[in-house]
Amino acid sequence: MSYSLPLSCGYTGAKNRSQFITPQSGMCSFCTEECAGTCEIAMAAVLGMQTVYPTTTGNNQIAGEKDYPLDWSCFNINGRVFGAEGTSADYDHAEIFNVGLETCYGRKNKVKMALPIVLPALIKLNWKDYFGGAAMAGVSCMVGEDAKSKDPNLVRENGKITEFPFLGEIIESFNKYYRGYGQIFVQSNVEDDMQGVPEMTLKYGGKAIEFKFGQSAKGTQPVNRLKDIEQARARKAAGNLVKPDPDDPAVIKAWEEGVCPNFYQYGRLPHWTTEYLSKRIEGLRQMGAENFSFKMTGFDAEDIEKVLRMASECGVDLITFDGAGGGSGYSPCHMMNEWGLPAVMLEEKVVRIAEKLKAEGLELPAIVMTGGFATEDQVFKSLAMGSGDIAAVGLCRAAMAAAMTGKSVGDAVKAGKTPALFAKYGDTVEDVFADLADLRAIYGKEANDFSTGAIGVFSYLRKIGFGLQHFAALNRKFDIGLLNTRDLIPLTKEAAEAVNACK
Repeated sequence: MSYSLPLSCGYTGAKNRSQFITPQSGMCSFCTEECAGTCEIAMAAVLGMQTVYPTTTGNNQIAGEKDYPLDWSCFNINGRVFGAEGTSADYDHAEIFNVGLETCYGRKNKVKMALPIVLPALIKLNWKDYFGGAAMAGVSCMVGEDAKSKDPNLVRENGKITEFPFLGEIIESFNKYYRGYGQIFVQSNVEDDMQGVPEMTLKYGGKAIEFKFGQSAKGTQPVNRLKDIEQARARKAAGNLVKPDPDDPAVIKAWEEGVCPNFYQYGRLPHWTTEYLSKRIEGLRQMGAENFSFKMTGFDAEDIEKVLRMASECGVDLITFDGAGGGSGYSPCHMMNEWGLPAVMLEEKVVRIAEKLKAEGLELPAIVMTGGFATEDQVFKSLAMGSGDIAAVGLCRAAMAAAMTGKSVGDAVKAGKTPALFAKYGDTVEDVFADLADLRAIYGKEANDFSTGAIGVFSYLRKIGFGLQHFAALNRKFDIGLLNTRDLIPLTKEAAEAVNACK
């Protein structure tokens, strides 16, 4: 059998003509010259290099489709009927609502979170409600890389950003709902760092910065095809790498003669070093930064260990590891499916390396796992697999789906067109959005005017937390930090080996 996909997928629109597929190649087993061209090969024959990336990038979400042989479905959750850990073993204390979900991170500046969850980096779609909902739920969130490209009012002088008003709007979308839990990080890739995004973060009221090494859907930086030489020059002037060089006389001549190849903008690969980041972080701390994070993914095990050592030496507070199968708005199609360690395998390696480094006496940052998580059972399994080494789980695409759906359903309700699925609950926002009462208990009656997209994120994350409380109570664990591998039942040989490696 093959775990790879046929030459069709949801984010390119490519489809195999036949139901009969050659597993090794993904091609139709009967390929005819009369085919009008529907599969990935046909698309590449016409559209060329750009089909390395999804052709549907835009106002949507995109993620890998590969079905890995080891994922969180390969585990069931254990259960116990005697005793209680974390509280008194009696009827008044050992109950679901008493399961503690709070966690914290931070070496110099402690940050509490109401749930063991973070919302990983993005800056697209309904970002305002994504970040606002994170603040309402009391969890940390991350602004995605290259947010500067979305600000029409951005000002640069001598290669450095001096005005970035859009970033102020982003940070305020979280801060306006901040209630003492979580914080908003601004992610910085190499170009962001070169152009001063960390300094702009501080200028616009941010206190937390994340340096990016990679993500599960995109281990390299993206490449964008540019329409003409004028756009290529503008992108180069903004500090981006452009190929071919639009200022090269030979290229200019080729353009004028109509024989110039396509122009591409592409992102620099990270070459972070401990020496550079240590100095950079210390300098930013002196300017007012309070917390730092790294974003890492399933690179080679030696790289994973090196990044953990760097994080320890640089005094980083948080590090997120992103497992394969994740999504992005602009990642190579086959990189999303065929590169990196799936979340379970990545976590197993991270936990083993973390235990090794702790045995050496290193102080490690709080570790977050992300990559394809959407339900409370998956979050529980990851926390249990970590046995205390995993502080939180990242919910990215799922939380954005909640932000988008919450907004669209809310808009429909306000327009008197409540969707059939929810009509039985009523015809007002207060009737339909069940957890609005809990928001009023936190913020007062002003919560009635909150965006339903942000309410959607809050409600979705509350559901995850409530589900965690059920599974933890099932195992007589009344603090989420008490979970360990004994709370998992591996269903396959591979799952058992992963659990044993983390004990």
